[in-house]
Amino acid sequence: MSKFGAQHSLRRLPVQERSAARVRRMLDAAADLIEEVGYDRLSTTAIAQRADVAIGSVYQFFGDKRSLAEALSQRYIDLYFERLGARFDAEPPEHWRAGVESAITEYVHMYRTAPGFRVLHLADAIDPGQADTVTTGGDVIAAQIIGGLEQRFGHAGDDELRKTVTVAVETGQALVRLAFRRDSEGDASAIEEAKRVVCDYLARRVS
Repeated sequence: MSKFGAQHSLRRLPVQERSAARVRRMLDAAADLIEEVGYDRLSTTAIAQRADVAIGSVYQFFGDKRSLAEALSQRYIDLYFERLGARFDAEPPEHWRAGVESAITEYVHMYRTAPGFRVLHLADAIDPGQADTVTTGGDVIAAQIIGGLEQRFGHAGDDELRKTVTVAVETGQALVRLAFRRDSEGDASAIEEAKRVVCDYLARRVS
């Protein structure tokens, strides 16, 4: 898994541990500031000040605040699947529905505990440099879930499954956002409704 976020979001990868530590501090600072002031008011100057690095260090690794936010989004995707994989390894779900419910539970946990996560939504473009397509955080999550369905439950991936899972992921993200708009800790009934809606939709394609 990526240690710092999507590689294309970095102008160059840090080689020495001292440089790697600076990058981690910049990502931590960006996360805290996004949580505090939002993405629109985020600035590279504020990130540099919070991370206690020179502004030149920010531009040494990141082109602008967008690339920094994309790297942070990818970092959170990595963490999300690391935690979800550990959950599945500790208590393997016997049915895909239980796996989906666990995936939503873990997503909600990230909303509650990861600074900036609920602001980023993991929905912005992850790789705007592609010529014909724009990959979002939702697309990356969907691809990982399709792989999990194939590996853990034997469901072979195809275009129809990919489309179904992508819609399910986007729907789940929207419903979780709604749950946190209703309650800063996540409205319990809305979270349960998100699980039901996503599972019922997936059941049309995944038996």
